[in-house]
Amino acid sequence: MGTDDETFLLCHRCGRELFPGRGDFYVVRIEAIADPSPPELEGWVDPEELAEKIDELIDQMRGMTERELMDQVYRRLTLHLCGDCYRVWIEDPAR
Repeated sequence: MGTDDETFLLCHRCGRELFPGRGDFYVVRIEAIADPSPPELEGWVDPEELAEKIDELIDQMRGMTERELMDQVYRRLTLHLCGDCYRVWIEDPAR
């Protein structure tokens, strides 16, 4: 089909060119979410101390971009892996 509108894909691990429709690559979606549990507030019996801690955290965040703040809470990645790289990656994704 060879049109200029085709998406040009490369394997995210080895850089090999990937060709949609040939079935020779994998799309891997990774979603990372910060601990969704409510914070433990035991030991924070003093409301003023808790308010001070919250103010400190807000001050730390003031110099951060929206993207930096969001990346600390939620991140989603889409990787394209050729068949060879996928077979290696799936056995040890943390490597």
